[in-house]
Amino acid sequence: MKRIVTIQDISCLGKCSLTVALPLISAMGVEAAIIPTAVLSTHTMFKNFTCKDLDDQIVPITDHWKQEGFHFDGIYTGYLASAAQVKTVMSVIDKLKTDDTMIIVDPAMADNGKMYPAFDSDFPKEMAKLCGMADVILPNITEASFLTGTPYKEQYDEAYIRELLHKLAALGSKTVILKGVQLDGKYGVLCYDAASDSYSAYWHEKLPVGYHGTGDIFSSVFVGARMRGKTIEESVRIAADYTVECIRVTNDRKGSNWYGVDFETVIPKLVEKL
Repeated sequence: MKRIVTIQDISCLGKCSLTVALPLISAMGVEAAIIPTAVLSTHTMFKNFTCKDLDDQIVPITDHWKQEGFHFDGIYTGYLASAAQVKTVMSVIDKLKTDDTMIIVDPAMADNGKMYPAFDSDFPKEMAKLCGMADVILPNITEASFLTGTPYKEQYDEAYIRELLHKLAALGSKTVILKGVQLDGKYGVLCYDAASDSYSAYWHEKLPVGYHGTGDIFSSVFVGARMRGKTIEESVRIAADYTVECIRVTNDRKGSNWYGVDFETVIPKLVEKL
């Protein structure tokens, strides 16, 4: 069985970050170790949430694992709390990776043309360095614009998307997966393989609703699929279809919580796809 470590915060209630990564990756038949970067009472869409920074625990956890001789087939990073924490995580990757460790970075820091409120102008520069260590990065268009210093556009053409993909690859990642792309009336995910200079796309249904945590779900399922030996294209398709189905089920069910999708009830369909 493959083993990965995922490094991101844990919102105790809210269906995002580690509270979706751990159950989804585990359900896909992959061992998921965790390094929590912070503990929040809820995710940040709630008012008056509490937050305990765990930055001082990240390196001791890593050092203990090194002493025990653990090997990880993948390292998957999500939301990181500060530029300083990004630097810490880069040092962790240096300690834990081996020649066969796949590094997957979800540069969770922005959406809808804006940075998340907790981040300053230095954050994208550090996140770009982390992306440069990755085999695969999974930004949305807003994150791609901040990572590359490219003006954000709500209306764009294929040339703009290809420019973003090339600039992202120039950071150092082997594969770029750009989420939330809308071109010629189609919506989906575009992939760029830097080594072969080749593109692929997966177009899927776009539902007229949005929920917190769906980006974390997509990335976590992608990681699980890759660890199960699926190709990049297969992993994107599985992750996108599962995320859409989670949104559909949540939107259709009366009484669903507003703060996240009902991903739990759709897990059997995810397992079937493997």
